[in-house]
Amino acid sequence: MDCLFCKIVEGKIPAKKIYEDEQVIAFHDINPHAPVHFLVIPKTHIATLADMAEDDRALVGHMIYTGQRLAKELGCEEGFRTVFNCNAQGGQTVYHIHLHVLGQRQMSWPPG
Repeated sequence: MDCLFCKIVEGKIPAKKIYEDEQVIAFHDINPHAPVHFLVIPKTHIATLADMAEDDRALVGHMIYTGQRLAKELGCEEGFRTVFNCNAQGGQTVYHIHLHVLGQRQMSWPPG
């Protein structure tokens, strides 16, 4: 498999990790769009949200919980945004599900 995020999980590509447990890894985005911008990825490869199985519900819930906990730890108490992009039209560029967490700036809606 030639998945960028799987290579990060395997330790073949470095990432500026901020958290890791048996299910997920969180690391700073290499192209941040906010003062705080990190990704939470599962260690299991799931290409898109559309590819999730019913058995993946707890894992995705763990990703969201991890993201909100880390956002608070990184000083985003006043607010933050979480985003999953799905497929090309949804803005996904790496086909391994990942949760973007952005904070410490005013967000607008719609995002654009």
